[in-house]
Amino acid sequence: MGLMDSLKSAFRSRPRPDFEVDYLNEATSRVDLELREREIDRGRFRRGQRR
Repeated sequence: MGLMDSLKSAFRSRPRPDFEVDYLNEATSRVDLELREREIDRGRFRRGQRR
């Protein structure tokens, strides 16, 4: 415990769903929200997967 645990938690990446929810919450209209949902469905936040 202590310094090493603090450093590990500081550099730990957030789960992908957190990024997706943050991105959706930034939508400025219903149309923008729907566009963002489609982008997520197409893989905007996926790593290493191409479509």
